[in-house]
Amino acid sequence: MSHQSFSGKSTAIGNSNGFRFDSALFKANPEFFGEVRGTVLAPGQMLVSVVPTGEQAPELQDEEGNPVMQAFLSFLASQMAAHPELIEPVTEAQMAHIAALIEGVEPD
Repeated sequence: MSHQSFSGKSTAIGNSNGFRFDSALFKANPEFFGEVRGTVLAPGQMLVSVVPTGEQAPELQDEEGNPVMQAFLSFLASQMAAHPELIEPVTEAQMAHIAALIEGVEPD
């Protein structure tokens, strides 16, 4: 998966504010025509996601509705498909190390 970057600028739109992006964004990624959702990840960082047609914006209560997790899983899947030779099985030593790291931690 190649990462594309597009320039944009905040602008006044009527009585609201919005973002204006180069038309190249929409030519290369037509799925961004229509409703989108912006999720602030950190100061100065925002993830823009397409809202599927007819679907309300879900609350970010679990991994399935979390756009950051979805972006990471999508990236991971594309990397695994592009470079399967880099996939290695987890060793017993790694599993023991992980178990030691989380010993005594109670999940929510």
